[in-house]
Amino acid sequence: MTVQDLRDVLRERAEAPSPGNPNRHEQVSSRIRRTRLRRRATAGAAAVAASAVLGVSLLPGTASAPGPGTTATARTEQDKPAGLPEEFTAGDGTAYRRLAVGTIRKEGAKKVSFTVPVSGKPLDVAMTCDGDAGADSPVVVVNDRADTGSQAVPCGKSMQLRPLSVVRRGATEATVTFDTTVVARGCVQFKKDGPCVTPEPKEATWHVAVYEWTPPARPVEPEPVRDFPDRLAGWKLARSATGMWDRNQSFTLVVTSPGGKISIDRLCTGELATRMWFKYRVDAEESMATSCAVWKSGPYPMALQEFFVPKGKKVTITGKIGFWGEYTNRPVRWSVGVYVK
Repeated sequence: MTVQDLRDVLRERAEAPSPGNPNRHEQVSSRIRRTRLRRRATAGAAAVAASAVLGVSLLPGTASAPGPGTTATARTEQDKPAGLPEEFTAGDGTAYRRLAVGTIRKEGAKKVSFTVPVSGKPLDVAMTCDGDAGADSPVVVVNDRADTGSQAVPCGKSMQLRPLSVVRRGATEATVTFDTTVVARGCVQFKKDGPCVTPEPKEATWHVAVYEWTPPARPVEPEPVRDFPDRLAGWKLARSATGMWDRNQSFTLVVTSPGGKISIDRLCTGELATRMWFKYRVDAEESMATSCAVWKSGPYPMALQEFFVPKGKKVTITGKIGFWGEYTNRPVRWSVGVYVK
């Protein structure tokens, strides 16, 4: 019986009534621990040497061993991937299955690579982080090509998912690298006419994984987007537009600014809301926003983009809307608000 067969059997048994023994789960866990200890004791010197240099945990039969640059740390029961479950179901019913998992530590190698199978299902990368909140997240590279859909994520213990968008059609496998050495870090000038100093990198341990997901059988429509505030930090809401991706991919709004300034903001709902991007043309000026806020509660997540326009004259704002990665049966609602001052 393969590991996958065993998982299928366990999943079928899980649908039956729970056993009467309240200590059953602890007994099973104890038996698993004893079995693993016996296996380790009989693995032999060669297996011990190999485990000392493995920093990646792969599902049997689903991925090959990691390549150069992999973190050199052994995986133990106390060293589980923090917040990166083997399987989980998203809020819209999408089923996720982990293909590979590893850790980039503060000390040691600064990148990790996996070669994972490509079945035709969409792929996501996931990260959690222990360390300084300002730590730079790993850059994601697929088959030596930077993946622009996998944008930077903040360092935190909650799992952050990003799409893999550069996997070639027809490919049967892909090599995914998480690299913390490729960072575009600017410099800060503390004194007038003084040197521009590059800040020291913040230290963190990153837990990273690759998932494939199975879309819901039917589209799952997200909840409506909340209304924009009528007034916001001295701005007044002039016009707004709303739609559903990918049914609605553009908008046009005409406004008049009494003071010669307008600003634009975005709100979205849906499991993949943060994967939306927006391109604007305000008369002849173009701009782009690479994210969309989700506002369920608390203060309004203001992220205004400001434009200068002719005072007292009508200006036309046209927008094009796009998406990072796959979205089959996972629509997103979007709203764009235009404020004037």
